[in-house]
Amino acid sequence: MEKSEDKNDMEELRKKWDPFLLKPVIDEEEKPTKFLHFLNYLVSTVVGLLVFVFGFFSKASLLLMITVTGSNSSTVLNKPFCRLILGCMLVVPNVLTFMKSLWKAIFKTSEMPSRPAIAFVCLVDVLVAGGTAVLIVITMPHFDILNNTMILSGVCILPAAFQVAHQCLPFGFKLWTFIASLLSVFLVLVGYIFFFIHSINSPSPGIMVYTGIAIACTLLVSLNWWENFTAMLPSKHLKSIHGSLQKSRNMTYLLSSCVRIVVTGAVVGGYTYATEDGRFFTVPYRLDITISLFIIQVASSAFCRWFSVIASKMHFFRRCFAFPMVLMSPAVLAFFIMIFSDRYNHFQQDIGCPNCSLSLYCQQSSSYIGHGVKQAGELFRDISNNLCSKTGMADQQQVPLVLIGVSSLSFWAGLVLSTVYVWFTKLQRIERTSKLFVRRLYEAAFIDQSMLLNVRLCQTQSEETSSTSESREHVTIYLCATMWHETFDEMLKILTSLFRLDKYQPKQQSRRNKMSFEAHIVFDDAFEGKQRKLNRYAVNLVEVIQEVYRIFMEEESSIFSQDYKMPRQKMVRTPYGGRLCYSLPKGNDLYVHFKDTSKIRQKKRWSQIMYMYYLLGWKLTKKYFDNIENGDLKTLEERLLVSVSLPRTLSCHLPATTPLHLPCVFQQKEKHNTYVLALDGDTDFQPSALMLLVDRLRMYPQVGAACGRIHPTGIGPMVWYQKFEYAVGHWLQKTAEHVFGCVLCSPGCFSLFRGSALMDDNVIKRYTTKATEAAHYVQYDQGEDRWLCTLLLQQGWRVEYNAASDAYTNSPQEFKEFYNQRRRWGPSTLANTLDILNMGRQIARRNPSISRPYIVYQIILMASSILSPASICLMIAGAFRYVFEVEPNGSLCLAVLPAVLYIVVCYTTKAEIQIMVAAVLSVLYTFLMLATIISIVGDIISEQTFFTPTGIFLFSMTMMYTVTAMLHPQEFYILIYGLLYLITVPSAYLLLNIYAMVNMNNVSWGTREKQTPDISKPSSTSSKRDQDTNMWGFSCCSFGFHVSRNSKVSDTSETQQLIEVKSAEPAEDLMEMTDDEECWMHQLQDCSDQVEFDEVFLDQDETLFWKGLIKQYLLPVMEDEKTKQDIMKDLRSLRNKANLAYFLINSLWIVAMFFLQIVGNAVSIQIPKVYFNGSLAADTIPVDPVGLVLLLSFAGLLVTQFIAMVYHRLYTFIHLIAFIGTESSGPKEEHKLSKINFYDPDKLDF
Repeated sequence: MEKSEDKNDMEELRKKWDPFLLKPVIDEEEKPTKFLHFLNYLVSTVVGLLVFVFGFFSKASLLLMITVTGSNSSTVLNKPFCRLILGCMLVVPNVLTFMKSLWKAIFKTSEMPSRPAIAFVCLVDVLVAGGTAVLIVITMPHFDILNNTMILSGVCILPAAFQVAHQCLPFGFKLWTFIASLLSVFLVLVGYIFFFIHSINSPSPGIMVYTGIAIACTLLVSLNWWENFTAMLPSKHLKSIHGSLQKSRNMTYLLSSCVRIVVTGAVVGGYTYATEDGRFFTVPYRLDITISLFIIQVASSAFCRWFSVIASKMHFFRRCFAFPMVLMSPAVLAFFIMIFSDRYNHFQQDIGCPNCSLSLYCQQSSSYIGHGVKQAGELFRDISNNLCSKTGMADQQQVPLVLIGVSSLSFWAGLVLSTVYVWFTKLQRIERTSKLFVRRLYEAAFIDQSMLLNVRLCQTQSEETSSTSESREHVTIYLCATMWHETFDEMLKILTSLFRLDKYQPKQQSRRNKMSFEAHIVFDDAFEGKQRKLNRYAVNLVEVIQEVYRIFMEEESSIFSQDYKMPRQKMVRTPYGGRLCYSLPKGNDLYVHFKDTSKIRQKKRWSQIMYMYYLLGWKLTKKYFDNIENGDLKTLEERLLVSVSLPRTLSCHLPATTPLHLPCVFQQKEKHNTYVLALDGDTDFQPSALMLLVDRLRMYPQVGAACGRIHPTGIGPMVWYQKFEYAVGHWLQKTAEHVFGCVLCSPGCFSLFRGSALMDDNVIKRYTTKATEAAHYVQYDQGEDRWLCTLLLQQGWRVEYNAASDAYTNSPQEFKEFYNQRRRWGPSTLANTLDILNMGRQIARRNPSISRPYIVYQIILMASSILSPASICLMIAGAFRYVFEVEPNGSLCLAVLPAVLYIVVCYTTKAEIQIMVAAVLSVLYTFLMLATIISIVGDIISEQTFFTPTGIFLFSMTMMYTVTAMLHPQEFYILIYGLLYLITVPSAYLLLNIYAMVNMNNVSWGTREKQTPDISKPSSTSSKRDQDTNMWGFSCCSFGFHVSRNSKVSDTSETQQLIEVKSAEPAEDLMEMTDDEECWMHQLQDCSDQVEFDEVFLDQDETLFWKGLIKQYLLPVMEDEKTKQDIMKDLRSLRNKANLAYFLINSLWIVAMFFLQIVGNAVSIQIPKVYFNGSLAADTIPVDPVGLVLLLSFAGLLVTQFIAMVYHRLYTFIHLIAFIGTESSGPKEEHKLSKINFYDPDKLDF
């Protein structure tokens, strides 16, 4: 008792004399810098202006083209050609839609729509395309440009009417929406009336007929958005069509775009044939004006739509999309009026008559071009002629202008009121385009109207009706880290990240932010000795938690505060070992699970299975069974009223009338909104990195996993090499996988998994498969993260990559550790990729993100990976020829000989010798590569040309990597390590591949390998110093534990220790616990000087759960020597078979190159030699055709990846800008010390 009191006194006193902290970086990236905030505002302003400017040019150029097509225009006399240009303007969006749909149909899984849906959609498209073509090509050239500008807004008539009909339904009525929709219909009808009255007073012949046709055409065009405004109507036929279209977008738009192109062409061609008699071929075209207007209209429309999507994804929807779109038509109208007024003023100045009447100007406007560019003057002359002849300005009549003004204002106000819901649309970050817009792309003639009316109406209303439920989209994130032999600094990184996240997202804000966190650390092999004490790594973990806890407490409160004392925590005895339960400073929970290898299976994959079953099985699923057993379904019924529909693949299979339907629905929903963040024990990340991954899973329900940008940390040449290797892998390879298909490997050090994806059929259940065959040890245990992603892809889930989500993890700093790590990764990658390619056809049918072209792309990558040793040998042979001028066949022999000798070394010696030989050869190859690079550069200078295949390739790759690095400005410095990467290519792609393939039978981990402890009594001859160094004495039991720090394990014994053999008789008694053996609890109480633990006990159900889980999947393996030897034999046999095929393919490739070298110049290609100044040399350069094809293939592959990188980089930037503008950093609390007035003597009593 006295000892306990002394300890408490010491702790109280320590706070007074030990204020010093080992403080890590807590919030280095927590708050966006002023530059990022400025960048956010700058980007929003620029995007909004671009949306407006491009939309303005799109609309203005179209109206100018319509004016030029009119009979009063003298700018272009070939009117049929003008109509052809107008028709091409109308079909360009349909062509783009066809191309996009064809791309998706090829690279994604597509279904055919039902026959009724096809018939209905084709009928609507015929009416819409025909109405658009007749309106734009036939009727509008007969009207004035002001009426043409505003009559386009009349296409909102049926959408407004549909909204009125929807508001009349009992479940959809809202007063303000009903009034706005009703007013919209009324105002559009008023616009039609005044437009028709204006045509009555018009002197143009037959104008009333064209007016009636124009009004009818706007009604037909307004059918274009039927899908958006009929989705809520209670029609079974419409609902059936909507459901069919949801499943078959790609094929539907392929048919739809073809129908529209054909109908538009038929209308334009038929009208031209009926009205013109051969003038198309006899009258000049005036390409300078017509083609310029066409290019401006097409480009501006496409860019306007694209920047509108970007504005939506960046969360600038109102100010950068809705506001510019609403102002677009009035701005174009004002522009034409300003042009007319400006020309009128210039006309008065040119003729020297400041008081000349408007009638005089209209009489001479047809011959007055004005100043500036001739083509612009001709177009502006047409504007003046159009307004003078069709608006009554020539006679200075006021009534026509009033009628035009009233009709224009009515049309515009009707459009604004019919799309008022757009201003209340609620968006997520990086909102999916298909969720925001109903139809793909846009309508060329109605750029602003089509974009506004295309904003999805049902999404807004469904969100409004369910906004009362804060828990509707609540997300639970489990952060799960696996540990084993991490150092103090590595533990400090991961724990700082967890505490940093606790500070960023306090528990009391979880409901408001619809997100809650819970951290779990699974510590493998935490106990030692029969007395079950924690080993030094586990003790270090507890000390690090204590230190980090102290740091973050001082971040929140003053050290002088009475509340500074750390709260009491909990410790629990468990069937698998023990558990510590921490309540973090902001209220979130941290659980540390100590695994006892005598009670539960070890290794990372089994730790993952342990926490997946605990979190997704026990904690998530069990409560729904309890609700059913207890009959507690009332809460679920209340939640059902505000629930949202699940993705089609996650819907409950039980009938709605079944009592079990409610638990099934909400279990599926919670699984879908439960995420697991897989971490390594040394991962360092910021909360923003996690939030960016959460965005991907929240916005895209088919995404089963998402990974971030992994940065290797450490010092030394090996780390520098890995920095560039990781950068290239993420910059080019992972982005290409993300864009063209799916990421094949989401690394286990920092990846976010969706609970429903992990709980899908054949994922977790198959992930628990014990390795019983030789191939299993390679595929399952050597790269468990890649195998888990393979299972997700096979089940149809998408795996994505987010380049803005940065995480940092330690990388091997020694040559041996690096080779052993890649010895695991290489065969595992090969096995899992071959598994995907073997099932490529089935996966392409099941997974909508994986297509057959993507499978072909992976086959090409796999072929290049398999042939990399042969390719490197050929490259080395070229280096010998280049540097030492060795004849071709001799250089090939010199290049192959070291590789063959190294294969022999790998087959006949131990791993240490293999790695030592590889290190020596790597140094030699490095000098050779450096000499080759210098020689190539010198040869380019001496020959005064780099227009050789080697020179062009080297220059192109240098430029491509430089541009790639410039697109990653924060990582540009990594380009410095590119030279090291280049000169070590033979070591990485030749020697390392040989080492990995020959040692495929060695399934040991290779890094942080466990050393074999010696628990025997220390020898009496040992020195006292050795005994003091290797002995730990604990107050719990009188026991000495000796560890031989110099002990080593051979490769064979390492592999045998890791081979799992199922025990014939499960030792269930290992799971029983007694008080005598729980010495670790007393040990922690003694070593934890700042944190006090209270022992709590598991309830009976959870105890039974752990015992059942261990018995079923995680029972420790009992050694069976005979079975181990059999598996080792099978591993060697697998190694020999794989290597026979692997090295045979490479040998055949080298032999083929050898015979091509013998043939020589007979089959070579002669290319001209071009000097730096562009002149041609007299001689030519012979090029090996096969080598040239391979060089071009490799260059084409890199260019493809580069294009994917640019696309991915753009959308990464969009996501980052949206995150900066929308993510709050949480409430800022004033530091308690800041409240003290240090200048008030009464407040300070020191």
